[in-house]
Amino acid sequence: MSLPEFTEPIVNYLQKKAPAKLEAAVILGSGLGGFADEIQNPQIIPYSDIPGMPHSSVKGHAGELILGEINGKQMMAFSGRFHHYEGFSFEETATPVYIAHALGAQKLIISNAAGAINTSFSVGDLMVIEGVIRNNLSISPRGYSRHRYLHHKWVDKVRSLAADLELVTQQGTYMYVTGPNYETKAEIRSFRKMGADAVGMSTAPELFEAARLELKSVAISLISNMASGVTKGKLNHDEVKAAADSRKEDFAKLVSTLIEQL
Repeated sequence: MSLPEFTEPIVNYLQKKAPAKLEAAVILGSGLGGFADEIQNPQIIPYSDIPGMPHSSVKGHAGELILGEINGKQMMAFSGRFHHYEGFSFEETATPVYIAHALGAQKLIISNAAGAINTSFSVGDLMVIEGVIRNNLSISPRGYSRHRYLHHKWVDKVRSLAADLELVTQQGTYMYVTGPNYETKAEIRSFRKMGADAVGMSTAPELFEAARLELKSVAISLISNMASGVTKGKLNHDEVKAAADSRKEDFAKLVSTLIEQL
């Protein structure tokens, strides 16, 4: 499977540092960087030290690659991702996926903070993504052959492992929008009619590229706020951090278990 040319210096640099057998890679969404504290024997590499690596500019994204272990399993975590609204191409937003694939990761766990469209959801819920609606249909890079979208295959397994931990999860459809603005009330009403349960500005390009590369992947949304018009409150980034802080231990337990058992 071919990778974009811009990833070559990144991979060449990291191959000298990454373990020979990499069990999993984790992409940490807004406010979820606290999972990095759970990584044992961490080796922290700032993105700025990696040749050719994009630099995240969004609040709540540390901009660090962490190599280490979770209960004896070698893994890597991207504390900071890349969004199209920052000026990155859709290929660049999937940079962590290409790195994980090139370094031989067996599975990819993607997380994000998302706004709830489904009125039965609550702030702090963990939603396992079973489907994606692309508000921008051009998110998949051009020039590659058709491929299946496989992220739904492991939803039941993820929820079963969460239940074993006594963690209640939701499952639902994620609406991808490019941002950077929060959606209007009219857009949220439209997205709800389309069948979306949550909305966010990341994850979809990563999932679709993981599927193209046949990299086993799952995605989990932390419901960090209710989307525009669902409640009367105003939306702000502080909600994201507060929601993440309230579930950081549960999130860490679930991701650690997925690394070991998925």
